[in-house]
Amino acid sequence: MTLHFGLNLPAGPVMGPPGKFMDDLDVALPQLVGHFDSLWMTDHFIWDRDPCYEAWTVMSYFAARWPQFKIGPIVLGQSYRNPALLAKMAATLQQLSGGRFIMGIGAGWKEDEYRAYDWPYPRAGIRIEQLQDTLEIMTRMWREPGPVSWQGRHYSITDAICEPRPAPVPPVIVGGAGRKTMRLAAQYADGWNLPDSPIERFRERRAILQQHCEELGRDPASIELSWFGRLSIGESEQAAIARSHGRWTRERAFVGTPSHCIEMMQAFVDEGVRRFILDIMDVADEDVLGPLLEEVLPALQQTD
Repeated sequence: MTLHFGLNLPAGPVMGPPGKFMDDLDVALPQLVGHFDSLWMTDHFIWDRDPCYEAWTVMSYFAARWPQFKIGPIVLGQSYRNPALLAKMAATLQQLSGGRFIMGIGAGWKEDEYRAYDWPYPRAGIRIEQLQDTLEIMTRMWREPGPVSWQGRHYSITDAICEPRPAPVPPVIVGGAGRKTMRLAAQYADGWNLPDSPIERFRERRAILQQHCEELGRDPASIELSWFGRLSIGESEQAAIARSHGRWTRERAFVGTPSHCIEMMQAFVDEGVRRFILDIMDVADEDVLGPLLEEVLPALQQTD
């Protein structure tokens, strides 16, 4: 068993001047090499009134600047880009990065973002149907020699060409907790991601994924399970909560001393999680990086 750790890049300079975003990562990323294998970016355009960077632009920049890491979105909203264009964008980044791209994708959910940018916001069932069309189009354009034609319920392609096709084909992670979304994970994906989840909910959702796999004749072990969420380390739980400015608690995040974080993360490992994608508070602070790299990760890796 191998555990993988990824860093969720800040969506923008939430605190401090814009340059702090890059300054913090210039400090943190060299220290993460050899411990973390991937960098991730959420796919949003607005978050209240905070600065917010566009995911594909950030991913392309970091893929070029940091070849030591794989790169991926956690997760893309399928509605924001035409699926054929999305397949082409992913194939291009996979080619230029030397095969380091991972495709994370979901149905989309942030209604205020859709409204602000004038995207249609259909009901959840329609968005999930659109996600299935997107997964089908990406799979066909990546794997079949062009031209490729296919008619879906919401999206279609006619004599579409995606050259150079990606080699290897990017792994696909489907993110979400709904039953229909999880069935698409069982049908199409190499991995499934559940964000901001306590262990009880993860255990419940994992059982649903296994049921879908059984119905589709797929081995559940062929799907990598991942958890995406927040981590804040301190000398005490109160200090860790204070570090997050009171916004993060143990109910939905790994918050506390190193031993607290080990205990909480180990519970997910015991349930089959093999990849943690972490949004780390004060990632450039040595009081965070030191305990994380010297205590938390080694303790978890000892369970391999």
